[in-house]
Amino acid sequence: MINKNIRLVQMYTKWYNYNGILYTKGKVNDAMIGKSYLSVQKGLINTARGEEAPDLILRGGKIVDVFSGKITDGDILIRDGYIAAVGNYSDIFPSDGDIRIVELDGRYVSPGFVNAHVHVESSMVLPAVYSREEIRHGVTTLITDPHEIANVGGLPAVECILGMTEALPINYFVMLPSCVPSTPFENAGAVLDADDLVKLKDNRRVLGLGEMMNVPGVLGCSDGVMDKLSAFYGKIIDGHAPLLSGHELSAYAAAGIMTDHEAVSFDEALEKLRAGIAVLVREGSASKNLDAVIRGVVENDIDTHNIAFCTDDKHLSDVCAEGTVRCNIQKAIALGLSPVKAYQMATINAARIYGLRHIGGIAPSYKADLVILDDLNDVSISAVYKDGTEFGELDFDKTADCSEYLLNSVNYAPMDASSFALEPRDKYSVIGIVDRQIITKRLEYSRDEAENALKSGELLKIAVIERHHATGNIGVGLIRGYGLQNGAVATTVAHDSHNIIVVGSNDDDMLAAVEELKRIRGGYSVVSGGKILGSLSLSFGGLMSTLSADEFIPELEKTIRSARSLGVNPNIDPFITLSFMALPVIPEIRITDMGVIEM
Repeated sequence: MINKNIRLVQMYTKWYNYNGILYTKGKVNDAMIGKSYLSVQKGLINTARGEEAPDLILRGGKIVDVFSGKITDGDILIRDGYIAAVGNYSDIFPSDGDIRIVELDGRYVSPGFVNAHVHVESSMVLPAVYSREEIRHGVTTLITDPHEIANVGGLPAVECILGMTEALPINYFVMLPSCVPSTPFENAGAVLDADDLVKLKDNRRVLGLGEMMNVPGVLGCSDGVMDKLSAFYGKIIDGHAPLLSGHELSAYAAAGIMTDHEAVSFDEALEKLRAGIAVLVREGSASKNLDAVIRGVVENDIDTHNIAFCTDDKHLSDVCAEGTVRCNIQKAIALGLSPVKAYQMATINAARIYGLRHIGGIAPSYKADLVILDDLNDVSISAVYKDGTEFGELDFDKTADCSEYLLNSVNYAPMDASSFALEPRDKYSVIGIVDRQIITKRLEYSRDEAENALKSGELLKIAVIERHHATGNIGVGLIRGYGLQNGAVATTVAHDSHNIIVVGSNDDDMLAAVEELKRIRGGYSVVSGGKILGSLSLSFGGLMSTLSADEFIPELEKTIRSARSLGVNPNIDPFITLSFMALPVIPEIRITDMGVIEM
C-alpha cells in the first residue's frame, strides 16, 4: 500500500500546477493582505480604546518586554490574530464578562521565538511535520534557506517549498539559495543564476538572498556573484564566511553581506560584529558554537542587539527532545547571559535583523505569536499561541506539491566495487575529522603509510558519487577519525550538492550501501559483511521523509544505532558529520564527485 503522505503529495501536484501562481508571484496575496489588514487595523484601534471587545485576553502574566529590557505586568488583548493592546484593562473588560479570558497566574509571556537561519531539509521531514515541532517548542517564525532541495531540483523545488508552506500555521520565510551549486568543484542537480532567482524575488515571503558561500567569488568580484548581489540590493543578504578575518572580512562586508552564522569562536564573532555583520549564534546537531560565542559575550559585556539565535542544521529527534531556539535560550542563560537579553536575541533581534515589522515583540500591531512560560530561566513552556490560536488548535495537516523527479531523484551511472579504487600516489591528502565540528584538518600520508593505515582501520575510504544526471563522476579519497570498522555507511544527504557520499572499510560493503540507497529512493544506509544493518528512506529529493514525526524518529534512531554498532566515533553524528565532508566551502579539506578538494 502506498504511503498516505506520498499519495497526498502526488494528488496535490495537479492542483498546484494550476494555482501555484498565487504563491509564486505574490501580487494577488499582497493586495488581499493589504485590504484585510486595513480592516484589522480599525478593529485593533477600537479594541485598544476599549470600544470593541477583543477575541482573547491573556491576564495576570509577567510580560517579557523586549523593547525596554524589563519584565512588566499587564493584560494582552488579542484580536484577529494581532495584539491590540498591552496594559490594565480589568475595568473595561472584567473577568466576569462574556469575553474569553485566560488567567496566567503570574506566568511569563515571551514573544514567539525566531529561528534566524535554518535548513528545514536537514530535519529530514516535510515542512509541515517540522513546523509542528518548532511551534510546540515556542518557535513561531522560521527564516529558512531551501538550498538543500534547490541543489536537487532547482527553481521548481524552491517553488514547491513556497507552495507547500503557504498555509502552514507558522511564519515561514525564505531566503533564496545563492550558491547552487556552492562551488564549481562539484556537480549538483541544478544551477541557479541571478536571472533564475529574481523570478521569486518579489514573493511576499522571500526576504532576500541566502547564505553567500562563494567567498572567493565575492572577494574576486566574480560576474555571476556580483549579478546576484546587485539583483538583491535593498534586500537581506545572508553570509557564510567561516574563519574569514582581516582585510578579507572587510571586503566581504563591503559587498553588502549582512549576517553570518559560521562563527565558531568569540573572537571570530566579535570581529564580524565590528564589521557590521549580524551574528547568528548556531547550535545545531553537528555544529555547536553557542558555548564559545556566548561565554565571550558575557565575559566581555558585549552589546547583543545585533546577535540572534539559529540552528542551521538540526535532526528532528533533537528538535523534538529539546527544541531549537528554546534550547539556545536555556544554554545562554546557564552561561550567565541575562534572561531578558537571551529572549531579545530569540525574538526582536532576529526580527529586526530581517526587517520583520510585526514580529518579535509584545506590543500593539504585533502578531499574537506568544510563548507562555512557567519558568523564565528553564524556558519551561506551558502554552504557545500563533496568531492568537493556542498550539493544540493549529492545523498542520497540510499536503505538498512536488514533481515526480523529487520522489525519484537517485540516478547514478552503473558502477561496481572497482569504482572505489584509490588512485596510486606518492602522497595522499587525508580528511581529518574534528570532533563536534564540521571543519576539517588536512593530513598527509605517504603511500606506504596510507596502505598500512587502511589495513589497521586508522584510515577509511570515502567516496562521492554523482546521483542527479548519471554522469559517472566518482571522487575517491581517505578519511581519519570516523571510527567505522568492518562495514560502510552511505547517504544521499551530502551538503550541498547532495550527491551520494559513502565511507567504508571495504569496497564491497561500500557498493552494497550505495545500492541500498537506490532501492529506498535516497536516505541513509548501513552495511556490514554484505548485510543491510539499517536503512532510512528519505524519498523526497533524497533529503526528506514522508513519515510523521512519531513514525520517523524511531526509524532514524534505529539507523543511527546500526551505524554506531560498527564503531563510529562517539563524538560525531554518523550521518550529519559524513554529509558535511562533501561541503567544499568549509576549511580545510573536503571531497566531491570531482575528487578531494583542498582549501
